[in-house]
Amino acid sequence: MPLPPPPLGPDGQCPGPAPDPALDDDRLVAARAALAQGRRQPVRALLARTGDDWDRRAHRVAVLAREPYAAAWADDWLLAEPDCPDAAVLLALARVRRALRGKEDPAPARAACRTAAELAPADPTPWLGLLQLERTGGPRAVRIFEEIRARHRDHHHAHHLMVARLAERRADRGPDPLHEVYEFAAWAAEQAPADSPLAILPVVAHAERYRVLAAHGFVPADPAACGHWRDGRAPDVLKAAFDWWLEWEHDDHPRHLVDLNFLAHATVCGGRGAEAAALFRRIGRHVTRQPWSYPDRDPGEAFRAARAAALRTGRCVPWPRAG
Repeated sequence: MPLPPPPLGPDGQCPGPAPDPALDDDRLVAARAALAQGRRQPVRALLARTGDDWDRRAHRVAVLAREPYAAAWADDWLLAEPDCPDAAVLLALARVRRALRGKEDPAPARAACRTAAELAPADPTPWLGLLQLERTGGPRAVRIFEEIRARHRDHHHAHHLMVARLAERRADRGPDPLHEVYEFAAWAAEQAPADSPLAILPVVAHAERYRVLAAHGFVPADPAACGHWRDGRAPDVLKAAFDWWLEWEHDDHPRHLVDLNFLAHATVCGGRGAEAAALFRRIGRHVTRQPWSYPDRDPGEAFRAARAAALRTGRCVPWPRAG
């Protein structure tokens, strides 16, 4: 007997896909399911296989740490293997997750991150947990970020976090084309190798700054209804990022779908229908919560509506000339 179709949304269409932080990592999805069942061995094997692929390790540990019982299982694992770096870092990021959700005080989470860092001095992942606990881009966040860069210069998640934190600075002053988040993103993109996905950071900076401006009422709550992606430096930033994707796309990077979602969102908001359609075809159903939830939207529904419009109306329009 065939399964019934999914329930229709308020507009009479199927609801948008639900964001899954695991993205397209099937091995991670399987290990996460095992962890939810109380089986530790698949997680242990997954992290051992990941080794020192630091971007992939950070992605996998962060996703596993989101599971409701991750802290309890990691604590049991660490009791069984007191010097296991994998158990320690999973416990650390699980406690960070609990602290961010207001389930416990941040102090134990910070202590767990430091313990994990001592067990694996070369691993930037415990430091990523400490950076997640920083709610501003102040001096302490900068010091932690530098610890991460000392271990993995092009750490993808850490750079995204710093952009999000820096975008919050001087939030009450309104639009500022010279805001430091743009400078940081441009610097990081220039410092990275030519094929690094950090080339997308200037687009991420633009999205994060939009989030802040919209939350404070400086721009419309509909990102496609304001000029944020059409004015100033935005068209040039968007074109450079899209050109990078055409030349250098790395579909083997564990967080490449994060970049594609930010880029698709920007092309939609910038009125670049043909480019958006190409990106949506590559993304498939792997929607991410950021930036589709900005400033206060259902990410699945926002993604579905934008994808439908792009695939329906996308046509090639010349990029506007610089200046």
